[in-house]
This record gives sequence, structure tokens and C-alpha cells, in this order.
Amino acid sequence: MDIDTARITDYFDRYAASLTRFDAEASAELWSTPGMIVDDRFSGAVDSREEMATGLKQAYPVYRELGLGSVDYELVEENQLSDALVLVRVRWLFLDGDDEFLTDSNSYYLLRDEAAGLRACVCIETDSMQKLQALADAKGVDLTPPST
Repeated sequence: MDIDTARITDYFDRYAASLTRFDAEASAELWSTPGMIVDDRFSGAVDSREEMATGLKQAYPVYRELGLGSVDYELVEENQLSDALVLVRVRWLFLDGDDEFLTDSNSYYLLRDEAAGLRACVCIETDSMQKLQALADAKGVDLTPPST
């Protein structure tokens, strides 16, 4: 049985809402474990939802400094791979507190239909680092991680 668009939309509605609320635990709950994130320079697996929530929380101060007020998305493409797997391309829209456009990014998600519902197994970021850096440069925000 295919995973229909309504279920995919519901999943990303909940994901965008959790990102808007800076609710790391709710965001992490939408992931399968382990979960994997891949971009041009990095591939990493997160073994637990707690680890994922901790990573998300570490990014929140930067997002707030950049003026993030809310997150929305556009469902661009969906490819049913099997009864339980769908590959989805999403364009994330990052808005300020007045719902004005800050930046966007494009990602692919491999979603699996699990007993608890749809969960992301893999996220492939295609341009988020470049666009986040451009926004930071425009706003004078340093994205260099603090040295330990």
C-alpha cells in the first residue's frame, strides 16, 4: 500500500511546527533511529532521539540570532520506493517573526512507514549550508563554532 500525499503532508506539517516551536524533542520524535544526515561535506548517524534533540538544541541560539520566527515548507516531489518507503523532496522556507522570507533550503528525506507512523531515516541536505552561510553573512552573524 502506497504512502499517500496526505500522510506525507501531515508529517511535514508536524515537523515544521516542531521546528517553529524550537521543540527539539518533538522534532526528534519524527525520526527513526538511527537517523542519518548527509550533505556535501558531512555524513553522520544519530543513534538515539536524545542525541538528536541535543544536537538540535545546540543550533537554536544561532537560528534565533538569525531571526528565525517560523518554518514552513513546500512538498516538491515524492517517489514511492516500496510499500513502506518514500523519498520526498522538500523546500524548507525560513521566515522571520513577521512571516517575511529569510532563506530557503532543499532537502530529500527517506521516510519509512513504521508502527508509530512516518519517520525520517535519512535526510540529504543539498544547499542548506550555503544558504545559511549567505543569510549569516547578510546579517553579520558568525557561524564559526566556539572553540573548546
